[in-house]
Amino acid sequence: MEGSKSVVIAAMVANAGIAVLKFLGFLLTGSPAMLSETYHSISDTGNQVFLLVGLRYGERDPTRTHPFGYGKAQFFYSFLVSVMLFGIAGWESASHGYHAIVEGEASALAGTVTVAGSTFPAVWVNYAVLLGGLVFEGYAFRKAFRSTRRDIRRHGWSGFREAFHKTSNVTTLTALTEDTIALIGLGLAFVGILGTQLTGNPLFDAVAAFLIGILLMGFAVALAWENQRLLIGESLPLAEEAALERIVATWEGVTDVVDFRTVYFGPDEVVVTADVEFDADFDTEEMDETITAIEDALRAQNEAVAKVYIEPEF
Repeated sequence: MEGSKSVVIAAMVANAGIAVLKFLGFLLTGSPAMLSETYHSISDTGNQVFLLVGLRYGERDPTRTHPFGYGKAQFFYSFLVSVMLFGIAGWESASHGYHAIVEGEASALAGTVTVAGSTFPAVWVNYAVLLGGLVFEGYAFRKAFRSTRRDIRRHGWSGFREAFHKTSNVTTLTALTEDTIALIGLGLAFVGILGTQLTGNPLFDAVAAFLIGILLMGFAVALAWENQRLLIGESLPLAEEAALERIVATWEGVTDVVDFRTVYFGPDEVVVTADVEFDADFDTEEMDETITAIEDALRAQNEAVAKVYIEPEF
């Protein structure tokens, strides 16, 4: 949890600073790509606020009305991030880029700006902002990347693609996705601005703005899809669930596993339920001891297992 929080805080600080720089760049040059990138960074900063709220809310202790705790709050707030912030910012960016393309909106990249009595090409402002953004986003991406790599090693996943589809740590997943998009967006903005500078054609800058918006909306859909699987109650990956069920099925005194289910109730917080038939010769004390031993074994097998409910069948 603390690792996820540090990833989110690092990204929030970086994005807030970058949003200010990008907006100043837009004011000085009128670049559509810079305005799209401003929307992008504002949305990213808002993302982190929502994710921090989710982390804070998810740490609340279980109550009578929420006996399994508030872990799913992180799934909900990550879903809000993908739909409301990524989606809205993506639409605004794409819309601004589209109008710039259609209307042939010109930027001030070919002009000059004067700051503190010094005059220099306006395009330098954008390059300086993009370079600063690369430094800040690179730092945030590095933290999210390392955190995700730890999850991959711990679960034995093949790589980031499998992690994207299987992880329950949606806070880090969202931060990594956001930082990846941010770096790609910076690259698109650079290419668009450079193209306009070299050719004098504002179309390159406008197309870059449009593509940044499409990129944001595309990832908004992907993130929303990944969060909905956890919101509606996803089980452990098949291999991990099968390993747990195998422990129960092969336990001495167990004759049959009638039903076995797992479900996420928060990041790395799984509830296991099992209907189990025991040896007919077991008395009540032996059955209780066996159930306790099985519960301990399941927790030892998978550290995400938080609760185990075993129902004897007769």
